[in-house]
Amino acid sequence: MIYHVTHETSYAYSSTVSMSHNIVHLAARSYARQTRLRHDLQVSVSPAVSAAQTDYFGNLMTFMTVQEPHRRLHLRAVNEVNVHPEPPPAAEHTMPWDTARDVLRSERSPEMLDAYEFAFDSPSVRCTPELADYAAPSFAPGRPLLDSVLDLTNRIHTEFRYDPNATTTATPLSEVLELRRGVCQDFAHLEIGCLRSLGLAARYVSGYLLTSPPPGRPRLIGADASHAWIAVYLPQHGWIEVDPTNNLLPDDKHIVLAWGRDYDDVSPIKGVILGGGHHSVAVAVNVVPRHGTSYDRNPDES
Repeated sequence: MIYHVTHETSYAYSSTVSMSHNIVHLAARSYARQTRLRHDLQVSVSPAVSAAQTDYFGNLMTFMTVQEPHRRLHLRAVNEVNVHPEPPPAAEHTMPWDTARDVLRSERSPEMLDAYEFAFDSPSVRCTPELADYAAPSFAPGRPLLDSVLDLTNRIHTEFRYDPNATTTATPLSEVLELRRGVCQDFAHLEIGCLRSLGLAARYVSGYLLTSPPPGRPRLIGADASHAWIAVYLPQHGWIEVDPTNNLLPDDKHIVLAWGRDYDDVSPIKGVILGGGHHSVAVAVNVVPRHGTSYDRNPDES
C-alpha cells in the first residue's frame, strides 16, 4: 500500500524568538517492510542552516537553525511511503525466550551486537525489578519468545487504560505502572522496560496509523495522532514489531517514521530557542492512500 502523509506543526510565541536550533525526525524510514519514495520538509521561516543526515540509529533527520526573528514557525513534512509488510514467524515456533536472552548476551556477530545495544537502560526506560515482576507471568521458563511477547502485549492492552489526560512526555515509567493508564508512548516504554528487565532487546518505533480502517475492521486506538509501538529482537528472525496499544502485530496500516531506544531519540521535533516567552503548538496529520481516499487526523498528538 502506498500512502501520502503530511505532518504539520505550528508554533506561536508570546514574544519574539531571536534564534532556534531544531532536530527534526519527520522523514519516513526505509527498511525491510517499508520504502520511502519521497520526503520534503518545508519551513515557514527560512533556516540559516539546514542539513539532512543519518542519525546513529539509521534514521534520516534534519538539523536546522532559524536566525531570523519570528513569532510563529510552521513546519510541513511530506512523505510518500510504500508499506509492504512481511509475515511474522509462527509465535509457538520461535526460540525459547531464556535461550534467546543467553544468545543475545554471548554471541558476538555484528547483527547480534547491534541488537544487544537495545537491551540496556535508556533515558526514559530504566530496567527495574518491578518491571521484571510485571513481565514474569508471561515468561515461563522455556516458553517461545514471540509467544511470551504476545502474551505480555495482550496483558498491557487489557490491564492498562488508554487515557490521554493521565500522563505527559515527562511522566516516569514507575508512575505509568502504578496508574495503569497512559497513551501509546507510555505503553511502548512499558513493554520495552519489561523486556529489557528480562535481558531482551527491544526498541521504540514512532509513526502513524490510519484513522479510518477498511470496512468491517475495528478502528485502532491512537489513530487520531502520531503513534508509537515497539520491536523486539528474535534471534534467527530479526526484529518483530508489536503494538501494545492495540494488541496486534503491525501490518500495512502502520507507517514507520523512526526508531531508537525510546521517545527521546526520535521525537518529531526537539530543540532550543532564545526568547519566545509562552508558546503554543498545534499538530495536524493527514494520510492519503494513493487510490485517493483521504484519512484525516485530530490535530492533537498522544
